[in-house]
Amino acid sequence: MIEVIIDSVRVSLMSQHRIVVLKDTMQDRYLPIWIGPFEADAITMELQEMPPQRPLTHDLLTTVIRELGGRIAHILVNELRNDVYYARVVIDVDGEQIEIDSRPSDAINLAVRAKAPIFVAESVMDKASVEPDEDVEQARSGKDDGNEIDEKKLSAFVDFVEGLDLEDLEDQDD
Repeated sequence: MIEVIIDSVRVSLMSQHRIVVLKDTMQDRYLPIWIGPFEADAITMELQEMPPQRPLTHDLLTTVIRELGGRIAHILVNELRNDVYYARVVIDVDGEQIEIDSRPSDAINLAVRAKAPIFVAESVMDKASVEPDEDVEQARSGKDDGNEIDEKKLSAFVDFVEGLDLEDLEDQDD
């Protein structure tokens, strides 16, 4: 099992789906998982400590587990089959661990609320994780092989920006 943290929750520009990005705590690897907008919003609200007006389903389930004497020990994204991720919520009840099948988005929501660790099976990370490209890392830092940005790599964007006709936008404001 590989421990991960939530790196980010991102919006897809092509659909209404979201992506939760999990980051390996020991290596520079990321696991993107597509999730629905409601689950993404619930994760984001909890991470930003924005309490909902009324308890969401994940809040309710966390409370039920606690009131029945259980504790969410951790969650595990344990399988990837036919491009579908599977997860397990591991609940500790009186020293006995009970595993419950779950969608990863729901399991992550419970982990966030319970402040429980999130794990990913090694086989899943091996199959689906991504490592940042060296060029991407250099672009993030603003450096390329040294201390300068390679202008040739940006030329297509420069041409596009310089070719924009902004006068048309001003005419539309009237």
